[in-house]
Amino acid sequence: MAADRDRRLTWLLGASAFANLGDGIAKVAFPLIAARLTQDPLLIAGLSAAQFVPWLLFGLLAGAMLDRVDRRRAMVLANSARAAAVGATALLIHFDAATIWVVYVAALVVGIAETVADSAANVLIPSVVDRGGLSSANSKLQATEIVGQTFLGGPVGSLTFALFAAFPFLLNSAAFALGAALLAAMAGSYHPRRGGGAEEPAPTRTAVRADIAEGLRWLRGNRLLLRLLIVAGLINLVSEMAQAQLVLYALDDLLLSEAAFGLFALVGGAGGLAGAAVAPRLTDRVGSAPTLVGGVVAGGAAFLAMGMSDQPVVSGLLFGVFAAAIVAVNVVVATARHTLVPEELLGRVLGVWRTVVWGALPVGALLGGVTTRWLGTPSATFVLSGVALLGVAVLAAVTVRGHDLTPAHHS
Repeated sequence: MAADRDRRLTWLLGASAFANLGDGIAKVAFPLIAARLTQDPLLIAGLSAAQFVPWLLFGLLAGAMLDRVDRRRAMVLANSARAAAVGATALLIHFDAATIWVVYVAALVVGIAETVADSAANVLIPSVVDRGGLSSANSKLQATEIVGQTFLGGPVGSLTFALFAAFPFLLNSAAFALGAALLAAMAGSYHPRRGGGAEEPAPTRTAVRADIAEGLRWLRGNRLLLRLLIVAGLINLVSEMAQAQLVLYALDDLLLSEAAFGLFALVGGAGGLAGAAVAPRLTDRVGSAPTLVGGVVAGGAAFLAMGMSDQPVVSGLLFGVFAAAIVAVNVVVATARHTLVPEELLGRVLGVWRTVVWGALPVGALLGGVTTRWLGTPSATFVLSGVALLGVAVLAAVTVRGHDLTPAHHS
């Protein structure tokens, strides 16, 4: 049985790796083709902002759907839809038939499918590992995202676009298709398990609105997880204030070249991998609650120190510390969700979670722009963001005091 679960986790991680590679390529390829098709800065900026719209509009609906259907099958269909949309875009680009509106439609289709695919990958974790392996599995899922999107996807997308514009879209489509194929080959049924028992299809006679309301009621009744949601949303909001200003911080305050700025992404990716690797060991040694609070403290201290630094090497290393700390926090929070939320409600709770936490990102980015304009320098925004993160750490400490975030993990 343990060997079978290990194989299922390997299939899931493999599919997630290809999907994240596709996501990383898309994040570079879509803005590049948009800049070639239009010089309107508003349209180009709108394409970037559009990536958040599907999560805000469809996050709750996707979560409710995943509590009704076979989650593996939903992920296969979502990745297949992404492969088809990006493949069609590649053909239109190749034959000079693409317009900026075609790119917008494709980006929105990919984004809507992503709300299903990413959520499904997350809620499938408890179905493919034992409770004791949740923390390790979540760290591996974080690692596949970092490697695919940061280390491979971005460079592959930009280099292949330079060869010919349709190339990265073809690779993107192939990556999503391979992710779907790996999942299609994974044996088993992955309907939500009712009350922790055997897998069986969830009842579908209730309205989707009633299902979403049930998930919201459950979350509102679980004060610990509700407070963790608030903490996670605040972490995203205040950290995005600084991260949205990172390019200005590097170019204007540290006087780096555009090429050197790319090293920040690589250092951040390396830090994220380190955080994913160390998180399970930390939770086993000191506990999940101290790891969560310590991670927020470390992230805040790193941003505060970056705001006071004028040394590029020091600032780069500090950014790596921030990335490691936040990824460790993400591993703890994901494991807490998996152990505290009944599996038949996991999709809906995750839908609420992603809507709130990811919805905080554009708000934080806007606040970062306002504070930089108000304070006059990106470094000052990093200081403010760091101080705010330390304040969130205090709230997190109060929230988790006296609680075991992963009780089933230790049983």
